[in-house]
Amino acid sequence: MKYFIKKIYLIFLFLSILLFNSETNAKDKNLKYSKQNISNYFLGVVSLNKNNTTSGFKYLDRAQSLSNIHSNYNTNFIRTLVLLEKFDLAFAFANELKNKNKLFFEADLLLGIEALINNDYLNSKKYFSKLNNLSQYNLFFEDFLGSVLMSSAEASLKNKKKSFEILDKIPQRFKNLKQIQSSFLHCYFETSEAESSFKKLISNKKYSFSRYNFFLVNYLILNKNEISAKQLLENKKNNYNSNLLIKQTRDFIENKKTKKIEKMFNCKNTNDIVAEILYVIANLHSTEENYQLSNFYLKISLFLNNKFLANKTLLAENFYNQKRYDLSRKTYNSLKKIGSIYSWYSSLNSSIILLTTHGEKKAISYLTKNFNSIPNPNFGHYYDMANFLKDNDNFNESIKYYSLALKNIEKNNTLTAKILHRRGTSYERIDDWEKAEVDLLNSLKISPDQAHVLNYLAYSWIEKGIKINKALGMLKKATELRKNDGYIIDSLGWAYFKNKNYKLAKKYLQQAVELMPLDPVVNDHYADVLWMSNQNIQARYFWKHVLNLENTKKELKESVNKKLVFGISKKL
Repeated sequence: MKYFIKKIYLIFLFLSILLFNSETNAKDKNLKYSKQNISNYFLGVVSLNKNNTTSGFKYLDRAQSLSNIHSNYNTNFIRTLVLLEKFDLAFAFANELKNKNKLFFEADLLLGIEALINNDYLNSKKYFSKLNNLSQYNLFFEDFLGSVLMSSAEASLKNKKKSFEILDKIPQRFKNLKQIQSSFLHCYFETSEAESSFKKLISNKKYSFSRYNFFLVNYLILNKNEISAKQLLENKKNNYNSNLLIKQTRDFIENKKTKKIEKMFNCKNTNDIVAEILYVIANLHSTEENYQLSNFYLKISLFLNNKFLANKTLLAENFYNQKRYDLSRKTYNSLKKIGSIYSWYSSLNSSIILLTTHGEKKAISYLTKNFNSIPNPNFGHYYDMANFLKDNDNFNESIKYYSLALKNIEKNNTLTAKILHRRGTSYERIDDWEKAEVDLLNSLKISPDQAHVLNYLAYSWIEKGIKINKALGMLKKATELRKNDGYIIDSLGWAYFKNKNYKLAKKYLQQAVELMPLDPVVNDHYADVLWMSNQNIQARYFWKHVLNLENTKKELKESVNKKLVFGISKKL
Protein backbone atom coordinates (compact mmCIF):
# COMPACT_ATOMS: atom_id res chain seq x y z
CA MET A 1 0.00 0.00 0.00
CA LYS A 2 2.85 2.38 0.85
CA TYR A 3 4.42 1.61 -2.53
CA PHE A 4 1.13 2.34 -4.30
CA ILE A 5 0.70 5.69 -2.49
CA LYS A 6 4.31 6.64 -3.30
CA LYS A 7 3.76 5.78 -6.95
CA ILE A 8 0.57 7.86 -7.10
CA TYR A 9 2.45 10.76 -5.49
CA LEU A 10 5.16 10.57 -8.15
CA ILE A 11 2.52 10.51 -10.88
CA PHE A 12 0.89 13.60 -9.35
CA LEU A 13 4.29 15.31 -9.26
CA PHE A 14 4.96 14.50 -12.90
CA LEU A 15 1.49 15.70 -13.92
CA SER A 16 1.87 18.93 -11.97
CA ILE A 17 5.16 19.73 -13.71
CA LEU A 18 3.78 18.77 -17.11
CA LEU A 19 0.60 20.74 -16.54
CA PHE A 20 2.58 23.81 -15.44
CA ASN A 21 4.73 23.63 -18.56
CA SER A 22 1.66 23.11 -20.71
CA GLU A 23 -0.08 26.19 -19.35
CA THR A 24 2.93 28.47 -19.48
CA ASN A 25 3.93 27.43 -23.02
CA ALA A 26 0.47 27.02 -24.52
CA LYS A 27 -0.32 29.11 -27.56
CA ASP A 28 -3.82 27.77 -28.08
CA LYS A 29 -6.39 25.45 -26.55
CA ASN A 30 -5.47 22.60 -28.88
CA LEU A 31 -2.08 21.96 -27.29
CA LYS A 32 -1.43 18.22 -27.50
CA TYR A 33 -0.64 17.76 -23.81
CA SER A 34 -3.73 19.46 -22.40
CA LYS A 35 -5.23 19.07 -18.98
CA GLN A 36 -7.58 16.44 -20.40
CA ASN A 37 -4.74 14.33 -21.80
CA ILE A 38 -2.89 14.49 -18.50
CA SER A 39 -6.03 13.59 -16.58
CA ASN A 40 -6.67 10.61 -18.87
CA TYR A 41 -3.08 9.43 -18.43
CA PHE A 42 -3.34 9.67 -14.66
CA LEU A 43 -6.66 7.79 -14.60
CA GLY A 44 -5.23 5.18 -16.94
CA VAL A 45 -2.22 4.51 -14.71
CA VAL A 46 -4.43 4.34 -11.60
CA SER A 47 -6.70 1.83 -13.37
CA LEU A 48 -3.72 -0.32 -14.35
CA ASN A 49 -2.40 -0.27 -10.78
CA LYS A 50 -5.80 -1.57 -9.72
CA ASN A 51 -5.54 -4.32 -12.39
CA ASN A 52 -8.44 -2.81 -14.31
CA THR A 53 -6.88 -3.19 -17.75
CA THR A 54 -10.01 -2.38 -19.78
CA SER A 55 -10.53 0.90 -17.98
CA GLY A 56 -6.80 1.64 -18.21
CA PHE A 57 -6.91 1.22 -22.00
CA LYS A 58 -9.93 3.50 -22.30
CA TYR A 59 -8.14 6.38 -20.58
CA LEU A 60 -4.72 5.81 -22.15
CA ASP A 61 -6.22 5.58 -25.62
CA ARG A 62 -7.58 9.12 -25.19
CA ALA A 63 -4.13 10.46 -24.33
CA GLN A 64 -2.06 9.13 -27.25
CA SER A 65 -0.58 12.56 -27.99
CA LEU A 66 1.53 12.07 -24.86
CA SER A 67 3.51 9.40 -26.75
CA ASN A 68 5.64 12.17 -28.23
CA ILE A 69 6.83 13.49 -24.87
CA HIS A 70 6.52 10.79 -22.25
CA SER A 71 8.20 7.38 -22.59
CA ASN A 72 6.35 5.91 -19.60
CA TYR A 73 3.09 6.55 -21.42
CA ASN A 74 4.35 4.46 -24.35
CA THR A 75 5.38 1.59 -22.06
CA ASN A 76 2.04 1.58 -20.23
CA PHE A 77 0.01 1.83 -23.44
CA ILE A 78 1.81 -0.93 -25.33
CA ARG A 79 1.66 -3.26 -22.31
CA THR A 80 -2.05 -2.56 -21.98
CA LEU A 81 -2.65 -3.41 -25.64
CA VAL A 82 -0.86 -6.74 -25.17
CA LEU A 83 -2.70 -7.52 -21.93
CA LEU A 84 -6.00 -6.99 -23.79
CA GLU A 85 -4.70 -9.11 -26.70
CA LYS A 86 -5.05 -6.18 -29.11
CA PHE A 87 -1.97 -7.30 -31.02
CA ASP A 88 -2.83 -5.57 -34.30
CA LEU A 89 -3.01 -2.26 -32.43
CA ALA A 90 0.14 -3.08 -30.44
CA PHE A 91 2.12 -3.83 -33.62
CA ALA A 92 0.76 -0.68 -35.29
CA PHE A 93 1.68 1.46 -32.28
CA ALA A 94 5.19 -0.03 -32.15
CA ASN A 95 5.66 0.69 -35.86
CA GLU A 96 4.42 4.24 -35.37
CA LEU A 97 7.02 4.76 -32.64
CA LYS A 98 9.67 3.24 -34.91
CA ASN A 99 8.92 5.89 -37.52
CA LYS A 100 9.38 8.56 -34.85
CA ASN A 101 12.64 7.00 -33.59
CA LYS A 102 11.08 6.46 -30.17
CA LEU A 103 11.74 2.77 -29.67
CA PHE A 104 12.08 1.13 -26.26
CA PHE A 105 12.24 -2.38 -24.82
CA GLU A 106 8.60 -3.45 -25.24
CA ALA A 107 8.35 -1.87 -28.72
CA ASP A 108 11.51 -3.62 -29.96
CA LEU A 109 10.29 -6.90 -28.47
CA LEU A 110 6.96 -6.62 -30.30
CA LEU A 111 8.55 -5.56 -33.58
CA GLY A 112 10.86 -8.56 -33.35
CA ILE A 113 7.90 -10.84 -32.63
CA GLU A 114 5.96 -9.37 -35.59
CA ALA A 115 8.92 -9.95 -37.91
CA LEU A 116 9.29 -13.51 -36.60
CA ILE A 117 5.63 -14.25 -37.32
CA ASN A 118 6.04 -12.83 -40.84
CA ASN A 119 9.13 -15.03 -41.43
CA ASP A 120 11.24 -11.86 -41.68
CA TYR A 121 14.05 -13.38 -39.63
CA LEU A 122 16.70 -10.78 -40.50
CA ASN A 123 14.56 -7.97 -39.12
CA SER A 124 13.51 -10.06 -36.12
CA LYS A 125 17.20 -10.56 -35.32
CA LYS A 126 17.79 -6.80 -35.69
CA TYR A 127 15.08 -5.90 -33.19
CA PHE A 128 15.97 -8.68 -30.75
CA SER A 129 19.62 -7.56 -30.78
CA LYS A 130 18.52 -4.19 -29.38
CA LEU A 131 16.92 -5.75 -26.31
CA ASN A 132 20.23 -6.33 -24.53
CA ASN A 133 21.15 -2.65 -25.03
CA LEU A 134 17.82 -1.73 -23.44
CA SER A 135 18.18 -4.24 -20.63
CA GLN A 136 18.30 -1.52 -17.96
CA TYR A 137 14.53 -1.44 -18.45
CA ASN A 138 14.31 -5.16 -17.85
CA LEU A 139 17.00 -5.88 -15.27
CA PHE A 140 15.56 -9.25 -14.29
CA PHE A 141 16.73 -10.69 -17.62
CA GLU A 142 19.67 -8.46 -18.46
CA ASP A 143 21.69 -9.91 -21.37
CA PHE A 144 19.46 -12.97 -21.58
CA LEU A 145 16.21 -12.31 -23.42
CA GLY A 146 17.70 -10.51 -26.41
CA SER A 147 20.37 -13.19 -26.85
CA VAL A 148 18.06 -16.17 -26.56
CA LEU A 149 15.62 -14.61 -29.04
CA MET A 150 18.48 -13.87 -31.44
CA SER A 151 19.58 -17.49 -31.22
CA SER A 152 16.04 -18.51 -32.24
CA ALA A 153 16.10 -16.06 -35.16
CA GLU A 154 19.45 -17.50 -36.29
CA ALA A 155 17.94 -20.98 -36.05
CA SER A 156 15.11 -19.85 -38.33
CA LEU A 157 17.80 -18.70 -40.79
CA LYS A 158 19.33 -22.22 -40.52
CA ASN A 159 22.50 -20.77 -38.98
CA LYS A 160 23.14 -23.61 -36.55
CA LYS A 161 26.68 -22.60 -35.56
CA LYS A 162 25.76 -18.95 -35.03
CA SER A 163 22.67 -19.92 -33.05
CA PHE A 164 24.68 -21.96 -30.53
CA GLU A 165 27.47 -19.35 -30.40
CA ILE A 166 24.99 -16.65 -29.31
CA LEU A 167 23.59 -19.02 -26.68
CA ASP A 168 27.05 -19.81 -25.33
CA LYS A 169 27.77 -16.11 -24.74
CA ILE A 170 24.81 -15.69 -22.40
CA PRO A 171 26.08 -15.16 -18.80
CA GLN A 172 26.49 -18.29 -16.70
CA ARG A 173 24.00 -17.07 -14.08
CA PHE A 174 21.35 -18.08 -16.62
CA LYS A 175 22.70 -21.62 -16.80
CA ASN A 176 19.34 -23.35 -16.41
CA LEU A 177 17.55 -21.07 -18.86
CA LYS A 178 20.38 -21.62 -21.35
CA GLN A 179 19.96 -25.38 -20.94
CA ILE A 180 16.26 -25.08 -21.82
CA GLN A 181 17.03 -23.15 -25.01
CA SER A 182 19.91 -25.50 -25.83
CA SER A 183 17.56 -28.49 -25.66
CA PHE A 184 15.13 -26.81 -28.03
CA LEU A 185 17.91 -25.91 -30.48
CA HIS A 186 19.18 -29.49 -30.51
CA CYS A 187 15.61 -30.57 -31.17
CA TYR A 188 15.17 -27.94 -33.92
CA PHE A 189 18.36 -28.95 -35.71
CA GLU A 190 17.70 -32.68 -35.12
CA THR A 191 21.12 -33.24 -33.60
CA SER A 192 22.15 -36.52 -31.99
CA GLU A 193 22.17 -34.72 -28.62
CA ALA A 194 18.49 -33.73 -28.66
CA GLU A 195 17.17 -36.57 -26.49
CA SER A 196 20.12 -36.57 -24.07
CA SER A 197 19.87 -32.78 -23.71
CA PHE A 198 16.26 -33.03 -22.53
CA LYS A 199 17.17 -35.91 -20.19
CA LYS A 200 20.01 -33.89 -18.67
CA LEU A 201 17.60 -31.02 -18.02
CA ILE A 202 14.99 -33.29 -16.43
CA SER A 203 17.54 -35.02 -14.18
CA ASN A 204 18.59 -31.74 -12.54
CA LYS A 205 18.43 -32.46 -8.78
CA LYS A 206 18.63 -28.86 -7.62
CA TYR A 207 15.66 -27.50 -9.55
CA SER A 208 12.43 -29.08 -10.72
CA PHE A 209 12.24 -29.39 -14.48
CA SER A 210 9.52 -32.06 -14.52
CA ARG A 211 7.60 -29.96 -17.08
CA TYR A 212 10.24 -30.82 -19.67
CA ASN A 213 9.25 -34.47 -19.58
CA PHE A 214 6.44 -33.28 -21.82
CA PHE A 215 8.83 -31.79 -24.38
CA LEU A 216 10.90 -34.98 -24.43
CA VAL A 217 7.73 -37.06 -24.91
CA ASN A 218 6.64 -34.62 -27.61
CA TYR A 219 10.02 -34.99 -29.33
CA LEU A 220 9.88 -38.80 -29.17
CA ILE A 221 6.34 -38.94 -30.56
CA LEU A 222 7.13 -36.51 -33.37
CA ASN A 223 10.04 -38.82 -34.21
CA LYS A 224 7.75 -41.89 -34.25
CA ASN A 225 9.18 -43.34 -31.04
CA GLU A 226 5.98 -43.80 -29.06
CA ILE A 227 7.30 -46.84 -27.17
CA SER A 228 10.09 -44.79 -25.56
CA ALA A 229 7.58 -42.05 -24.74
CA LYS A 230 5.37 -44.59 -22.93
CA GLN A 231 8.34 -45.99 -21.01
CA LEU A 232 9.40 -42.50 -19.94
CA LEU A 233 6.02 -41.84 -18.33
CA GLU A 234 5.51 -45.30 -16.86
CA ASN A 235 7.59 -44.66 -13.72
CA LYS A 236 5.52 -41.53 -13.02
CA LYS A 237 2.22 -43.35 -13.20
CA ASN A 238 1.67 -43.54 -9.45
CA ASN A 239 2.98 -40.08 -8.68
CA TYR A 240 -0.09 -38.08 -7.63
CA ASN A 241 1.99 -34.93 -7.24
CA SER A 242 3.51 -35.09 -10.71
CA ASN A 243 3.28 -32.09 -13.01
CA LEU A 244 -0.27 -31.49 -14.30
CA LEU A 245 0.94 -31.37 -17.90
CA ILE A 246 2.67 -34.74 -17.45
CA LYS A 247 -0.50 -36.29 -16.03
CA GLN A 248 -2.50 -35.11 -19.03
CA THR A 249 0.21 -36.28 -21.44
CA ARG A 250 0.16 -39.74 -19.86
CA ASP A 251 -3.64 -39.77 -20.15
CA PHE A 252 -3.39 -38.89 -23.85
CA ILE A 253 -0.96 -41.75 -24.47
CA GLU A 254 -3.04 -44.26 -22.50
CA ASN A 255 -6.11 -43.28 -24.51
CA LYS A 256 -4.25 -43.28 -27.85
CA LYS A 257 -4.59 -39.52 -28.39
CA THR A 258 -0.96 -38.79 -29.26
CA LYS A 259 -2.05 -36.37 -32.01
CA LYS A 260 -3.05 -33.97 -29.25
CA ILE A 261 0.50 -34.09 -27.89
CA GLU A 262 1.93 -33.39 -31.34
CA LYS A 263 -0.44 -30.46 -31.87
CA MET A 264 0.54 -28.61 -28.69
CA PHE A 265 4.19 -27.98 -29.53
CA ASN A 266 6.67 -28.54 -32.33
CA CYS A 267 10.35 -27.77 -31.80
CA LYS A 268 10.74 -27.42 -35.57
CA ASN A 269 8.71 -24.23 -35.28
CA THR A 270 10.75 -21.36 -33.78
CA ASN A 271 7.53 -19.52 -32.88
CA ASP A 272 6.74 -22.39 -30.51
CA ILE A 273 10.25 -22.26 -29.04
CA VAL A 274 10.10 -18.50 -28.44
CA ALA A 275 6.61 -18.95 -26.93
CA GLU A 276 8.01 -21.42 -24.39
CA ILE A 277 10.91 -19.13 -23.45
CA LEU A 278 8.47 -16.26 -22.88
CA TYR A 279 6.29 -18.61 -20.81
CA VAL A 280 9.30 -19.37 -18.58
CA ILE A 281 9.93 -15.65 -18.13
CA ALA A 282 6.25 -15.09 -17.34
CA ASN A 283 6.48 -17.84 -14.72
CA LEU A 284 9.51 -16.23 -13.10
CA HIS A 285 7.78 -12.85 -12.92
CA SER A 286 4.77 -14.55 -11.36
CA THR A 287 6.96 -16.04 -8.60
CA GLU A 288 8.12 -12.46 -7.94
CA GLU A 289 4.41 -11.54 -7.59
CA ASN A 290 4.59 -9.18 -10.56
CA TYR A 291 1.43 -10.63 -12.07
CA GLN A 292 0.77 -7.86 -14.58
CA LEU A 293 4.23 -8.14 -16.14
CA SER A 294 3.91 -11.92 -16.02
CA ASN A 295 0.68 -11.67 -18.02
CA PHE A 296 2.38 -9.35 -20.53
CA TYR A 297 4.93 -12.04 -21.45
CA LEU A 298 2.35 -14.80 -21.15
CA LYS A 299 -0.07 -13.13 -23.57
CA ILE A 300 2.72 -12.85 -26.16
CA SER A 301 3.60 -16.49 -25.55
CA LEU A 302 -0.01 -17.58 -26.10
CA PHE A 303 -0.23 -15.37 -29.19
CA LEU A 304 2.81 -17.12 -30.70
CA ASN A 305 1.52 -20.59 -29.84
CA ASN A 306 -2.22 -20.59 -29.20
CA LYS A 307 -2.29 -24.39 -29.40
CA PHE A 308 -0.54 -24.76 -26.02
CA LEU A 309 -3.70 -24.12 -23.99
CA ALA A 310 -2.14 -25.75 -20.91
CA ASN A 311 -0.06 -22.60 -20.42
CA LYS A 312 -3.25 -20.74 -19.59
CA THR A 313 -3.06 -22.30 -16.12
CA LEU A 314 -0.51 -19.60 -15.24
CA LEU A 315 -2.86 -16.93 -16.57
CA ALA A 316 -5.70 -18.27 -14.40
CA GLU A 317 -3.41 -18.31 -11.33
CA ASN A 318 -2.23 -14.75 -12.00
CA PHE A 319 -5.81 -13.50 -12.34
CA TYR A 320 -6.68 -15.23 -9.06
CA ASN A 321 -3.74 -13.59 -7.28
CA GLN A 322 -4.86 -10.23 -8.68
CA LYS A 323 -8.32 -10.94 -7.21
CA ARG A 324 -9.80 -10.85 -10.71
CA TYR A 325 -11.97 -13.83 -9.88
CA ASP A 326 -14.35 -13.71 -12.85
CA LEU A 327 -11.46 -13.72 -15.32
CA SER A 328 -9.68 -16.44 -13.35
CA ARG A 329 -12.72 -18.70 -13.35
CA LYS A 330 -13.39 -18.01 -17.05
CA THR A 331 -9.79 -18.98 -17.85
CA TYR A 332 -10.00 -22.16 -15.76
CA ASN A 333 -13.18 -23.12 -17.61
CA SER A 334 -11.37 -22.70 -20.93
CA LEU A 335 -8.92 -25.41 -19.81
CA LYS A 336 -11.63 -28.08 -19.68
CA LYS A 337 -11.39 -28.67 -23.43
CA ILE A 338 -7.76 -29.86 -23.13
CA GLY A 339 -8.60 -33.19 -21.53
CA SER A 340 -9.95 -34.97 -18.46
CA ILE A 341 -7.00 -34.09 -16.19
CA TYR A 342 -7.28 -30.37 -16.87
CA SER A 343 -11.07 -30.56 -16.67
CA TRP A 344 -10.96 -31.83 -13.07
CA TYR A 345 -8.16 -29.39 -12.19
CA SER A 346 -10.33 -26.60 -13.56
CA SER A 347 -13.30 -27.73 -11.47
CA LEU A 348 -11.21 -27.80 -8.28
CA ASN A 349 -9.85 -24.31 -8.80
CA SER A 350 -13.20 -22.88 -9.85
CA SER A 351 -14.59 -24.26 -6.58
CA ILE A 352 -11.86 -22.46 -4.64
CA ILE A 353 -12.87 -19.23 -6.38
CA LEU A 354 -16.54 -19.87 -5.58
CA LEU A 355 -15.59 -20.22 -1.91
CA THR A 356 -14.44 -16.61 -2.00
CA THR A 357 -17.16 -15.18 -4.21
CA HIS A 358 -20.27 -17.23 -3.33
CA GLY A 359 -19.50 -19.17 -0.16
CA GLU A 360 -18.99 -22.75 0.95
CA LYS A 361 -22.40 -24.16 0.00
CA LYS A 362 -22.16 -23.03 -3.63
CA ALA A 363 -18.54 -24.19 -3.92
CA ILE A 364 -19.21 -27.70 -2.58
CA SER A 365 -22.35 -28.03 -4.71
CA TYR A 366 -20.40 -27.05 -7.84
CA LEU A 367 -17.52 -29.45 -7.14
CA THR A 368 -19.87 -32.33 -6.25
CA LYS A 369 -21.75 -31.83 -9.52
CA ASN A 370 -18.50 -31.92 -11.50
CA PHE A 371 -17.23 -34.94 -9.55
CA ASN A 372 -20.43 -36.85 -10.27
CA SER A 373 -19.97 -36.21 -14.00
CA ILE A 374 -16.64 -38.13 -14.06
CA PRO A 375 -17.30 -41.51 -15.76
CA ASN A 376 -14.71 -43.55 -13.85
CA PRO A 377 -13.27 -41.71 -10.83
CA ASN A 378 -9.83 -42.83 -9.69
CA PHE A 379 -8.17 -42.53 -6.28
CA GLY A 380 -6.87 -39.06 -7.19
CA HIS A 381 -10.39 -37.75 -7.76
CA TYR A 382 -11.56 -39.22 -4.45
CA TYR A 383 -8.55 -37.79 -2.65
CA ASP A 384 -9.02 -34.29 -4.11
CA MET A 385 -12.71 -34.35 -3.23
CA ALA A 386 -11.95 -35.49 0.32
CA ASN A 387 -9.33 -32.76 0.80
CA PHE A 388 -11.70 -30.04 -0.39
CA LEU A 389 -14.41 -31.23 2.01
CA LYS A 390 -11.99 -31.59 4.93
CA ASP A 391 -10.48 -28.15 4.34
CA ASN A 392 -14.01 -26.75 4.62
CA ASP A 393 -14.79 -28.65 7.86
CA ASN A 394 -17.03 -31.28 6.22
CA PHE A 395 -15.25 -34.04 8.13
CA ASN A 396 -17.86 -36.80 7.88
CA GLU A 397 -18.13 -36.43 4.11
CA SER A 398 -14.35 -36.22 3.75
CA ILE A 399 -13.97 -39.56 5.58
CA LYS A 400 -16.25 -41.19 3.00
CA TYR A 401 -14.08 -40.00 0.12
CA TYR A 402 -10.78 -40.78 1.85
CA SER A 403 -12.06 -44.33 2.35
CA LEU A 404 -12.92 -44.58 -1.36
CA ALA A 405 -9.46 -43.25 -2.23
CA LEU A 406 -7.84 -45.95 -0.08
CA LYS A 407 -10.06 -48.58 -1.68
CA ASN A 408 -9.04 -47.55 -5.21
CA ILE A 409 -5.37 -46.72 -4.69
CA GLU A 410 -2.68 -48.95 -6.19
CA LYS A 411 -0.75 -51.18 -3.83
CA ASN A 412 2.42 -49.63 -2.37
CA ASN A 413 1.46 -46.14 -3.58
CA THR A 414 3.44 -43.56 -1.57
CA LEU A 415 0.28 -41.51 -1.07
CA THR A 416 -1.38 -44.16 1.12
CA ALA A 417 0.32 -42.91 4.30
CA LYS A 418 -0.83 -39.35 3.60
CA ILE A 419 -4.45 -40.41 3.02
CA LEU A 420 -4.45 -42.35 6.30
CA HIS A 421 -3.05 -39.28 8.05
CA ARG A 422 -5.74 -36.98 6.65
CA ARG A 423 -8.55 -39.44 7.32
CA GLY A 424 -7.23 -39.91 10.84
CA THR A 425 -7.29 -36.19 11.53
CA SER A 426 -10.87 -36.06 10.19
CA TYR A 427 -11.88 -38.84 12.61
CA GLU A 428 -10.22 -36.88 15.42
CA ARG A 429 -12.21 -33.77 14.52
CA ILE A 430 -15.51 -35.68 14.87
CA ASP A 431 -14.32 -37.14 18.22
CA ASP A 432 -13.89 -40.71 16.97
CA TRP A 433 -10.50 -41.09 18.60
CA GLU A 434 -10.35 -44.87 18.37
CA LYS A 435 -10.43 -44.79 14.53
CA ALA A 436 -8.27 -41.68 14.40
CA GLU A 437 -5.51 -43.33 16.42
CA VAL A 438 -5.57 -46.45 14.23
CA ASP A 439 -5.21 -44.39 11.04
CA LEU A 440 -2.40 -42.23 12.42
CA LEU A 441 -0.47 -45.25 13.70
CA ASN A 442 -0.92 -47.05 10.36
CA SER A 443 0.30 -43.96 8.53
CA LEU A 444 3.47 -43.95 10.65
CA LYS A 445 3.88 -47.68 10.15
CA ILE A 446 4.09 -47.10 6.39
CA SER A 447 6.21 -43.95 6.63
CA PRO A 448 7.80 -43.49 10.10
CA ASP A 449 9.50 -40.14 9.43
CA GLN A 450 6.44 -37.96 8.93
CA ALA A 451 7.13 -35.11 11.34
CA HIS A 452 3.62 -33.66 11.26
CA VAL A 453 1.95 -37.03 11.80
CA LEU A 454 4.25 -37.70 14.76
CA ASN A 455 3.33 -34.26 16.08
CA TYR A 456 -0.42 -34.67 15.61
CA LEU A 457 -0.59 -38.08 17.28
CA ALA A 458 1.75 -37.15 20.14
CA TYR A 459 -0.02 -33.84 20.85
CA SER A 460 -3.40 -35.64 20.86
CA TRP A 461 -2.08 -38.12 23.44
CA ILE A 462 -0.77 -35.24 25.57
CA GLU A 463 -4.11 -33.43 25.48
CA LYS A 464 -5.82 -36.65 26.54
CA GLY A 465 -3.27 -37.16 29.31
CA ILE A 466 -2.15 -40.55 28.00
CA LYS A 467 1.17 -42.02 26.79
CA ILE A 468 3.03 -38.85 27.77
CA ASN A 469 6.50 -40.42 27.76
CA LYS A 470 5.91 -42.08 24.39
CA ALA A 471 4.61 -38.77 23.05
CA LEU A 472 7.77 -37.03 24.32
CA GLY A 473 9.94 -39.47 22.38
CA MET A 474 7.92 -38.97 19.21
CA LEU A 475 8.10 -35.19 19.54
CA LYS A 476 11.87 -35.26 20.05
CA LYS A 477 12.11 -37.20 16.80
CA ALA A 478 9.78 -34.76 15.06
CA THR A 479 11.87 -31.76 16.14
CA GLU A 480 14.96 -33.44 14.72
CA LEU A 481 13.15 -33.93 11.43
CA ARG A 482 11.82 -30.33 11.37
CA LYS A 483 14.15 -28.24 13.51
CA ASN A 484 12.45 -24.84 13.13
CA ASP A 485 8.79 -25.84 13.05
CA GLY A 486 6.98 -23.73 15.63
CA TYR A 487 4.04 -26.10 15.95
CA ILE A 488 6.23 -29.09 16.71
CA ILE A 489 8.43 -27.18 19.17
CA ASP A 490 5.27 -25.96 20.90
CA SER A 491 4.04 -29.56 21.21
CA LEU A 492 7.37 -30.66 22.71
CA GLY A 493 7.25 -27.81 25.22
CA TRP A 494 3.65 -28.67 26.07
CA ALA A 495 4.61 -32.32 26.62
CA TYR A 496 7.23 -31.23 29.15
CA PHE A 497 4.62 -28.95 30.74
CA LYS A 498 2.21 -31.85 31.16
CA ASN A 499 5.10 -33.85 32.64
CA LYS A 500 5.62 -30.93 35.12
CA ASN A 501 9.13 -30.29 33.80
CA TYR A 502 8.57 -26.53 33.71
CA LYS A 503 12.21 -25.64 33.11
CA LEU A 504 12.40 -27.52 29.79
CA ALA A 505 8.81 -26.58 28.98
CA LYS A 506 9.67 -22.90 29.26
CA LYS A 507 12.75 -23.32 27.06
CA TYR A 508 10.83 -24.86 24.16
CA LEU A 509 7.65 -22.79 24.52
CA GLN A 510 9.73 -19.61 24.42
CA GLN A 511 11.28 -20.83 21.16
CA ALA A 512 7.80 -21.55 19.80
CA VAL A 513 6.59 -18.02 20.66
CA GLU A 514 9.62 -16.52 18.94
CA LEU A 515 8.85 -18.55 15.82
CA MET A 516 5.07 -17.93 15.95
CA PRO A 517 4.44 -14.68 17.85
CA LEU A 518 0.87 -14.32 16.52
CA ASP A 519 -0.39 -17.82 17.26
CA PRO A 520 -2.95 -17.71 20.11
CA VAL A 521 -2.44 -21.29 21.36
CA VAL A 522 1.35 -21.02 21.43
CA ASN A 523 1.14 -17.75 23.41
CA ASP A 524 -1.36 -19.30 25.81
CA HIS A 525 0.95 -22.27 26.42
CA TYR A 526 3.88 -19.95 27.08
CA ALA A 527 1.80 -17.87 29.51
CA ASP A 528 0.85 -21.06 31.35
CA VAL A 529 4.46 -22.11 31.87
CA LEU A 530 5.40 -18.57 32.97
CA TRP A 531 2.67 -18.76 35.62
CA MET A 532 3.90 -22.14 36.82
CA SER A 533 7.41 -20.66 36.98
CA ASN A 534 6.14 -17.91 39.35
CA GLN A 535 6.41 -15.21 36.66
CA ASN A 536 2.83 -14.07 37.12
CA ILE A 537 3.17 -10.55 35.71
CA GLN A 538 4.74 -11.86 32.51
CA ALA A 539 2.08 -14.60 32.27
CA ARG A 540 -0.73 -12.03 32.47
CA TYR A 541 0.98 -9.97 29.75
CA PHE A 542 0.93 -12.92 27.34
CA TRP A 543 -2.66 -13.87 28.24
CA LYS A 544 -3.76 -10.31 27.45
CA HIS A 545 -1.81 -10.60 24.19
CA VAL A 546 -3.82 -13.75 23.35
CA LEU A 547 -7.09 -11.83 23.81
CA ASN A 548 -5.90 -9.16 21.36
CA LEU A 549 -4.89 -11.59 18.63
CA GLU A 550 -7.14 -11.71 15.58
CA ASN A 551 -7.41 -15.51 15.32
CA THR A 552 -8.17 -16.32 18.97
CA LYS A 553 -11.20 -18.61 19.15
CA LYS A 554 -14.10 -17.99 21.51
CA GLU A 555 -13.36 -21.03 23.72
CA LEU A 556 -9.75 -19.95 24.22
CA LYS A 557 -10.82 -16.40 25.08
CA GLU A 558 -13.14 -17.73 27.77
CA SER A 559 -10.34 -19.89 29.21
CA VAL A 560 -7.85 -17.01 29.17
CA ASN A 561 -10.30 -14.62 30.85
CA LYS A 562 -10.69 -17.11 33.71
CA LYS A 563 -6.92 -17.45 34.07
CA LEU A 564 -6.53 -13.68 34.21
CA VAL A 565 -8.82 -13.68 37.23
CA PHE A 566 -7.90 -16.92 38.99
CA GLY A 567 -4.53 -17.92 37.55
CA ILE A 568 -3.61 -21.62 37.33
CA SER A 569 -3.78 -24.11 40.17
CA LYS A 570 -0.36 -25.32 41.25
CA LYS A 571 -1.89 -28.79 41.54
CA LEU A 572 -1.99 -29.19 37.77
